[in-house]
Amino acid sequence: MLRSLLLPQQQLKKVIAMKFTQQHIDELNLLLQFDLSSAATGIKVHHDASEAVQAAVVRLYNKGLCTQPDGGYLTDEGIEIAEHADRVLRVLNA
Repeated sequence: MLRSLLLPQQQLKKVIAMKFTQQHIDELNLLLQFDLSSAATGIKVHHDASEAVQAAVVRLYNKGLCTQPDGGYLTDEGIEIAEHADRVLRVLNA
């Protein structure tokens, strides 16, 4: 049985209006700083980094994507999300 994929108008508007915010971009850029070829390689965001980067790493930590509020290592979910971010960037740069 086929299900309709049509969304009510209000839900459709929400989906269409969904965009990356600057905070999302900051988080994505930070995820791309991790070395995806080695789970044993982490990063540390120093106190002299920009406020945007410092805030982004704390958000990633709060979301359970990295192990420390100043970076550390990616969690399993963080690795998966970083791989997706890497893939998106590669496609957009093609």
